[in-house]
Amino acid sequence: MQRLEANTINEVDQEFQEFENLATTETWNGAVPLLSTFLARNVPDDDELLYGRVGEREFIPTPNAANDLFEQQVFLDAVEPLLDSDGSTRISTDVGEVLLSSQTVLIDGEAGALVVINFLEEDRDEIRGTMRTYAIVSTLSLFLIIAIAFWQAGRALAPLRVVRDTAEEITETDLSRRLPVTGNDDITALTRTINGMLDRLESAFLGQRQLLDDAGHELRTPLTILQGHLELLDSDDPREVAETRDLLLDEIDRMRRLVDDLILLAKTDRPGFLKLSPVDAAALTDAAAAKAAGLGERAWSVDGTAGATVSADPQRITQALLQLAHNAVKHTVPGDVVALGSALDSGSVLFWVRDTGVGVAPEDRERIFERFGRGHDTTTDGFGLGLAIVTAIARAHGGDAWLDAEYDGGARFVFSVPQAPPPPQLPRTHGSGPPDDVPTRQET
Repeated sequence: MQRLEANTINEVDQEFQEFENLATTETWNGAVPLLSTFLARNVPDDDELLYGRVGEREFIPTPNAANDLFEQQVFLDAVEPLLDSDGSTRISTDVGEVLLSSQTVLIDGEAGALVVINFLEEDRDEIRGTMRTYAIVSTLSLFLIIAIAFWQAGRALAPLRVVRDTAEEITETDLSRRLPVTGNDDITALTRTINGMLDRLESAFLGQRQLLDDAGHELRTPLTILQGHLELLDSDDPREVAETRDLLLDEIDRMRRLVDDLILLAKTDRPGFLKLSPVDAAALTDAAAAKAAGLGERAWSVDGTAGATVSADPQRITQALLQLAHNAVKHTVPGDVVALGSALDSGSVLFWVRDTGVGVAPEDRERIFERFGRGHDTTTDGFGLGLAIVTAIARAHGGDAWLDAEYDGGARFVFSVPQAPPPPQLPRTHGSGPPDDVPTRQET
């Protein structure tokens, strides 16, 4: 409203300025011709009227001559004081509030006055109408924007609802469900991440379940033996008690070794399993070969050693080599060759143990790397965890373990250790063979 008042005052000042310019730029014989000319030339706005007075003579533009304002007593009473001096006043009429502004003129002794009449209510009605229109348009626009926002939000959140519904159907007993992947946005990336997490969880749960099943199967036999002998034990026979005691202690020792192996495999996935340090591969190979010579009466030798330094845990590497050497002893006879060796290849150090024993049947080459995996024709004892432990140690270093499929005359087991261990990666399939450009046989 303040801006409306200011505009009205500017319009009044403009009329008075035009009136003053006309009065000073031409020669007039009194106030009557001046007012007559000005009112004839000037066309007022819709919310404005012009009124002139010289003595008792009134000057009213022809288009507004029928306006009854000039006949209303409230107008006559308000305009009378303005004819003698410049000023303004406001009156209330049946058409609303009216602003009266006057400017007097004196020419050749004849006095007159120009009165500018502004109908304020018309401007206010126009402003109110504009505000109402603006409010209606704004309200409708707001509702339209809200409706579009809800629609777009519904479309954007629809994949999240699908993710929620699918996630509710995934249980600890069934991790096979996967979230549908559609689009190429942040929600799609989140869905792929969740599916990857479910893949890892399913793999971990299946591995744990398989481990529990296999461990339960392996422990069932010694427990059955313990129970059977205890149930048949004649406690009054000292000799039978002594024999049963020795037998049960042997079975308990087997179970302890099984539990120790399982604990070791469980630790391979935990932080702190390895204590890395710079290791001389040649010295480590020679030291492991010296220790392995005490495992059995075999023709022990060293094929060759890698002249390189590798970042590794020397105790774990030695443990893996001795495990392979122990397996070689179990599958050979006195006089057979068992050799250890190491070599540098493509940024990794390869460690191996080979023997001239019976070798590994082709159908067993992958299965023997699995937990509790054994060859079909084996006659040795054990739980089938040795090669799984070797593989776990190699992969903890960022490498892998495999059987050299091209080696003839026995078996040759190889595992690799990168000189600079890379970030953890998904493991390769057990016994899948050596990587590219890795030597498959070292000659004695």
